Amino acid sequence: MGSFSIWHWLIVLAVVLIVFGGSGKISTLMGDFAKGIKSFKKNLDDDESMEHPASTPDGRISPPPASPTNFSTEQRPTTSGGPNTH
Repeated sequence: MGSFSIWHWLIVLAVVLIVFGGSGKISTLMGDFAKGIKSFKKNLDDDESMEHPASTPDGRISPPPASPTNFSTEQRPTTSGGPNTH
């Protein structure tokens, strides 16, 4: 009960061969994966530096330009859903 079975050792051997294998496709894939992670971290740092853009001297942001609106201020009478009583 205290030792590993043959299946445990075969799985460990398979994982070691996959990770530390020679010039196979899996080791190349792992290298490309590491490059992708490094690139992702670098881009995260670039995004954080862009979150604090240079602001105006007084620290305020100018409002957007006003645009005309086509909202109607006219009120319409409401009708009830009941029967008409004339």
